[in-house]
Amino acid sequence: MTRQEDLKEMAQEIKEIESLFQKLKFAWDNGDGTAYGSCFTEDADYVTFQGEHLQGRKAIAETHQELWNSVLRGSTLEGEIKNIRFISPEMAIFHGLGAVKLRWQKHAPSKRDSINTNVVVKQNGKWVIAAFQNSRISGPGLMQKIFMKLSK
Repeated sequence: MTRQEDLKEMAQEIKEIESLFQKLKFAWDNGDGTAYGSCFTEDADYVTFQGEHLQGRKAIAETHQELWNSVLRGSTLEGEIKNIRFISPEMAIFHGLGAVKLRWQKHAPSKRDSINTNVVVKQNGKWVIAAFQNSRISGPGLMQKIFMKLSK
């Protein structure tokens, strides 16, 4: 394969991973746990911003469906992929930025901004998420600021 063919193939893989991210957002926006779960491997690991560890597609789908049937009803997911790094032709890591906009909000508040790390694998010709970890984006807390000042 020529370098140009390699670059063309990589561009196609990136497009497919971006499509997976859009599918994830679409499922969220429609409150569809089954569609959301289908973005993950059967045995996926999912760590929420609160540190809860969901194991497996079924748990991910059911937990999210419960949220969309209650506190997150009508919410939408705003976000984008910031970078994608291929580990192998069938495994990549991408970082996404996002925030949940609740149904009564015009915009997602910046205090809800989070960054997530996704390990994606290609299974049966399709990219799916094998591991997901989400963290709130925040500045240093009071104790960290104190330690930073003391260490100068």
